[in-house]
This record gives sequence, structure tokens and C-alpha cells, in this order.
Amino acid sequence: MDIEQKQAELIDHFVNQASTLKASALWPLIIEATSHPSLFAFSEILSVPTVSELQGTENSLYLDVLRLFAHGTWTDYKNNAGRLPQLVPDQVLKLKQLTVLTLAEMNKVLPYDQLMQELDVTNVRELEDFLINECMYVGIVRGKLDQLRRCFEVQFAAGRDLRPGQLGNMLQTLSNWLATSDNLLVSIQEKIKWADSMSELDKKHRKDVEDRVEEVKKSLSLKKLQTVSRQTLTSEGTRRSTLNLVE
Repeated sequence: MDIEQKQAELIDHFVNQASTLKASALWPLIIEATSHPSLFAFSEILSVPTVSELQGTENSLYLDVLRLFAHGTWTDYKNNAGRLPQLVPDQVLKLKQLTVLTLAEMNKVLPYDQLMQELDVTNVRELEDFLINECMYVGIVRGKLDQLRRCFEVQFAAGRDLRPGQLGNMLQTLSNWLATSDNLLVSIQEKIKWADSMSELDKKHRKDVEDRVEEVKKSLSLKKLQTVSRQTLTSEGTRRSTLNLVE
């Protein structure tokens, strides 16, 4: 089963579970979802009405945890650890994996120093083991570890949940891309027309040259024929004069 299909099934499972529970009973489910080793998307769970009802209740901290896993990073957690529940080891691992995805969204070449700082990793060996065992083998990223340049070159990274306001930015980016593509297409079409026009002119020029060459050939042939004829007539006249003298 590929990662997308597994994600979809897990999302359906947790959404269905959350829909059947009261808000006050959701916090164990949120811990389970944010600890699950194969779940990396949480916006659908956030959209469940009973989950939204956690806002303003004594368990609202778990709504903040769910939002953290949907959009945040390990650094975000450290900056707000004083007002959030302590994470269990599986949650810590998951949040660090999500942090790698966030970094991969922004840059396709991730320096080891940046990764070690963002993930609280103390040495390169530990970092590379984490990237290989907890990210690449899991299937959420693909890339190349460059020990010489001390960086991770990202070739693929699974997408994270869209942050509030990000959809509008994405739509604007796509709109700009479409406009640029349209302009590029018009430019390409104009170049094609220009190339076709130049091709026709080239064909016409070649035809004119070929016609001119044929005319020259015909002219040369005619002149040669005329010269041969004059030489023949001259020879014939000379021969007749000679015969007359003999007689």
C-alpha cells in the first residue's frame, strides 16, 4: 500500500472516530493521531465540528497541539512548550519529521547545520541516521545525502496541511504562473510564425536561385549551340572554297 492510500485510510479512520466523540473525550484521540507513525496530515481532523468545539474549553490545549502538528515545527513547540502539554516520544519524532517536510517546502538543498539546529541533533551521524531511517525509509522524502558539501539534496517531499491563508497565496501563485505561461505561449507561437515565414522566404529565394541557374544554363547551352553552328558553317564554307580552287 502506498503512502497516499494509507494516509487517506488513516484520515478517514480518525475523522470518523472524532465525529462520534464529544469534545471532552477527544484529547486521547488527538494524542493517538499525532503519535501515529504513518499519519502526516491533520487538517481534516481539525475540520470536524466536535474538534472545533474544544476551543475555549479546559481541553483547548489539545486543539493547539493538533494545530501544531498540522502547521507547526519542532521549533514552534519549543517556543510554546510552557503552554502546551508535554509531548510523548512518538509525538516528538512525528513533529521532527514534519519539520523536515516544512524545510523541504522552502528549499531543496538543506544544510546539515540548519537541520541539526532545527531538529536538536548534535552530530552529523545522528542527523543522517534520522534522515535515512525516519524520513526516507518512511517515504515522506527522497533525496541525496552529500557529506562533502554537508547538505541534504531534496528530490521529493510529501506536502503538509495548508496553513491559514496559504490557499489564497497558492491560488495567486498559480494565477501568476498561468499568466506567465499564456504570455510564453503567445511568444512561442509568434516565433513559430516568424520561423514559418522565414522558411517560406527561404524556399522562395531558393526557387528564384534555381530558376536563375536554369536560365543561365539554358543561355550557356544556346550560346554554345550558336558557336558550334557558326564553326560548322565556317568549316563548310572553307571546304567549298578549297574545292572550287581545285577545280
